[in-house]
Amino acid sequence: MLKFPFHSLGVMAASLPLSPRASGARSAAAQPLIELARLDRQRVLARLGIDGDGLDPTQVQARLEEFGPNLIAQERKRALLLELGLRLVTNPINILLSVLAVVSWLGDDAMGAVIMLAMVGMAVFLSHFQESRTGRAIERLRSLVSNTATVWRKPADAQAEVTGTAPAAHKLEIPIEQLVPGDLVQLSAGDMIPADLRLIAAKDLFVNQSALTGESLPVEKYASVDLQASAPLEAGNLCFMGSNVISGSATGVLVATGERSYFGAIAGSLTGRRPATSFDKGVQRFAWLMIRFMAVMVPLVFVLNGVVKGAWLEAFMFAVAVAVGLTPEMLPMIVTINLAKGAMAMAKKDVIVKRLNAIQNFGAIDVLCTDKTGTLTQDKVILERHVDIDGQDDAGVLEYAWLNSHYQTGLKNLLDIAVLEAADADTCQRLQGEYTLVDEVPFDFTRRRMSVIVRDRGGRHFLIAKGAVAEMLGICSSLHHAQRGDTPMTADAASRARDVARDLNDDGFRVIALGMRAVDLRSAWSVADESELVLMGFIAFLDPPKESVAEAIRALAGNGVAVKILTGDNDIITRNVCRQVDFEVERCLVGPEIAAMDDAQLTAATRDTQVFARLSPQQKVRVIEALHRDGHVVGFLGDGINDGPALRAADVGISVDSAVDIAKEAADIILLDKNLMVLEEGLLEGRKVFGNILKYIKMTASSNFGNMFSVLGASALLPFLPMAPVQILLNNLLYDFSQTAVASDEVDAEYLAAPRQWDMASITRFVLCIGPVSSIFDYATFALLWFVFKANAPEHAALFQTGWFVESLLSQTLIVHVIRTGRLPFVQSRASLALTVTGLAICLLGAWLPYSPLAAQFGFTALPGMWWPWLALILVVYMALAQVVKAALMRRYGLL
Repeated sequence: MLKFPFHSLGVMAASLPLSPRASGARSAAAQPLIELARLDRQRVLARLGIDGDGLDPTQVQARLEEFGPNLIAQERKRALLLELGLRLVTNPINILLSVLAVVSWLGDDAMGAVIMLAMVGMAVFLSHFQESRTGRAIERLRSLVSNTATVWRKPADAQAEVTGTAPAAHKLEIPIEQLVPGDLVQLSAGDMIPADLRLIAAKDLFVNQSALTGESLPVEKYASVDLQASAPLEAGNLCFMGSNVISGSATGVLVATGERSYFGAIAGSLTGRRPATSFDKGVQRFAWLMIRFMAVMVPLVFVLNGVVKGAWLEAFMFAVAVAVGLTPEMLPMIVTINLAKGAMAMAKKDVIVKRLNAIQNFGAIDVLCTDKTGTLTQDKVILERHVDIDGQDDAGVLEYAWLNSHYQTGLKNLLDIAVLEAADADTCQRLQGEYTLVDEVPFDFTRRRMSVIVRDRGGRHFLIAKGAVAEMLGICSSLHHAQRGDTPMTADAASRARDVARDLNDDGFRVIALGMRAVDLRSAWSVADESELVLMGFIAFLDPPKESVAEAIRALAGNGVAVKILTGDNDIITRNVCRQVDFEVERCLVGPEIAAMDDAQLTAATRDTQVFARLSPQQKVRVIEALHRDGHVVGFLGDGINDGPALRAADVGISVDSAVDIAKEAADIILLDKNLMVLEEGLLEGRKVFGNILKYIKMTASSNFGNMFSVLGASALLPFLPMAPVQILLNNLLYDFSQTAVASDEVDAEYLAAPRQWDMASITRFVLCIGPVSSIFDYATFALLWFVFKANAPEHAALFQTGWFVESLLSQTLIVHVIRTGRLPFVQSRASLALTVTGLAICLLGAWLPYSPLAAQFGFTALPGMWWPWLALILVVYMALAQVVKAALMRRYGLL
C-alpha cells in the first residue's frame, strides 16, 4: 500500500496554476511538494513508501491502475455525427433554416425545403472538412515525436520468494506514458523531465523551465534540502514535466504524473468547452436581429393577406416564404467560404489555421498580448557586454572568459556557448595557440563558480575563474583597472564593483564575474587555490529579441493594434527587451500587485499598462478577461506550457511550430515562420474576411428587409399576392448565389487600417436606412405595373408578380456595387471580376426566366418590351439615391 498521499499531490498540481480562489488556498494546496523539498533523501523515499532501488512489476502495475498512464489531457475528439450535429444546433441560422425547411415540406413546398437543407448541409460539411484537415496536419506533426525515459526498475524474479532476496534493479528505457509515481528516473543533458519529481542526486544540473515560468535562462537544480522554498516552482530540488535538462546529470523520484502534474493540470483546463469569441457572438447577435425582424413582420404579412384575400392557407405559405426571404440562407456557407479562403491564403504564408473562426478574430483584435520568452525573444543566450570593473568595454575580459569556457572539460552550458560564439575566429585561433589546459576545478552549486588552469607559451600558469558576482567578490583581493593596474579590494572598491554589476542587472542582463591570478606549477589543484584573485571585470548575457519584433510591433501599432507583454519572467529583463525593440513602457505591473487587485481595479489598470511581469498562468488569464470586460478583442501569442490557459481565454490564440504541444493544442493559429511580420499579414487577411462577410450581411439584410417592407404594403393594397411563395424563394436563392463570389472581392485600404468588430447598432442603422430606399422603388414598380401596364386585377397577377420579381432581383444584385465599398462605385472602387461576372450572370438569368421554358413552372409570364426602359430608369435612380444615403451615413457615422 502507498504510504504517501499521492492524491494530495495531484490536487495540488491541478489547482496550483489554475485555481481562481485566493492565493492562500493555493498555498495550502502546494504544501505537500514544499514539504518534500524540505526533507532529506531518506525521508523523501520513506514518505513515498519506496526504497532507493526502484519499483518491482507488482508495484508498477498497482500504481498504474491507481494513477493511470503518464499522459496529459488533450482535446477529445467527438464522433463524426455528434460533431456535425453540434455544428448544426449551435448556429442559430442553421436552426432557423432547418425549421423553415420542415415547415415548407409540410406545406407541400418540397423544392424549397430541399434547397434550404442543402444549404445547411453544405455549410456544416465544408466547415468540418476544413478544420478536420488542419487537425490531421497537427496530429501528423505530433506523431513524429516519441519520448522515452531512463528508469530504475526491479525485474520479475520467481526465485525471490524462495530465496528471500530481492532482485537487483537495472536501468530500462521505457515510454514516458508507462512511468508511475515512485519511479526512479535518471536524467542527463538533453532529456525531457518526464513528470514532476524530487531530485535525490544531482551533478552540475541546469534545467530550462522557461515554458513553465517564462524565465529566459536555465536554472540550477540540486538534490540537497531546500528549506527556503515557498512555492514548488521556486524549489531548487524539484523538477517539473515540460522542462528539460540543459547540462549535468541527476536521479529523481517521481511524485506526480500525467494529469496530476503541474503540466497536466494546465492541459486539463484546456479540454473543456471554449468560450464564445467575438465572431461567434457577432453571428449570433445578427441571427437574433433577423429573428426579431421576422417575429414582427411575418405575423403581420400572414394576418394582412388572410384578412384581405380570405385564403388563410395561401396566406400561411406566403408568410413562410416571407420568413425565408428575411433569412440570409447562405450566411453559413458565405461565412465558411470566406474563412476557408482566408485559411488557404494564410497557409501560403506558412500559417496553419486550426479553427476557421480564428481568421476573422485575427482581423478584429485591437489588443495583442504576447509572452516574451521564445516569442519576442530568440530563446537563446548571447554575450552582450564584456566590461572591466569600471563598466568600460574590455576585449581582455572576453579573452579570459573564452579561455575559461573553452578549456572546461564538462558539458558546456548556454552561457559557455554564448562566450565561445562571441569571440571572432582570429581571436579563438590565437588563444588556442598561446594557451594550453593544465587542470580545472569543476563547477558546484555551493561555490557557484568554476576555474581552469592554463599555461602560456612562456611556461607561466594562470588560474582563471568565473562565477556569480557575490561569490567571486569573496575570493578576490584586488581589482584590475585598465589605466592604473591592480589596486586592493577595499570596501569602497568592492561597493563600486557591485554597482557596476547592479547597473548591468538593472538593464536586464545576467552578470558573471571574472577573476584570475598567476599560480605556481603543482600536481593537483583544488578549491583552496581559488583565493587572492584579481577581479578583471564582468560578462553580461541577454536573451535577445527576434529580428522581426521591432518591425512587427510598429506594423501592428500602425494597424490600430496595441501590444501588451504578459510574461512570467522578471520585470527588469522584460523592460530591457522592450528598450531593444523600441517598445515604450509607461507602466509595468508584476504578479503580486495584480494578485492584490480586484477585477474592477485590474480592468482600469490594463488601460495604461504595457508590461505585466512575473505572472502565473491564471494571472495571464485574468489580464485577458479584464481586457474583455473593457470591450477589447484580444489575441494572445505564446509558446510555453504556462501560456496554455491564456491562449484558450483569448479571442484568438496564436502559437509557433516550435512551441510545446500544450500551447499548440490550445492555439487557434500556428505560425510556421519565425518572422513575426506574418502577424500583420494575418491581421489584414482577417480584416478582409470580416469585411467581405459584413458586405454580404449588410447587402442581404437590407435587400431582404426592403423587400419584405414592400410586401407589407402590397399585401394590404393588392387583391392578389405580390409575389408567389416559390418566386420569393427563387429570388432569394438566385441573389444569394450571386453573392458566393463575395469572398474574392477586394476590400478598401481605409477599411483595413483599423480593427473591425461586430457592431449591431451600425448594421441595424444601415438596414433601416438602405432597406426603405429599395422599398421606394419597389412601390414605384408597383405603380408602374398597376397604372401603366394595367396589371391591376387577379387575372393579371402573373404579370405583376413577374415584373416585381425581375425588378427585385436586378435591383438587389446591382446594388451590391454601391454597398460593397465606401468609395464611389465603378469609378473609385470596382468589384472583383468573379463578383461582377456572377452578378451579371444572375441578372441575365433573371431577365431570361419570363421568356424561358421554365416560366410556367414558376408562374412567370413574358414582359412587354416597354417594360425594360422603365426598369433601367428605376435601377439607375435607385443606385444613385442609395449612393447618396450611404455617403450621408458615412459622413455621420464614419466607415460602414
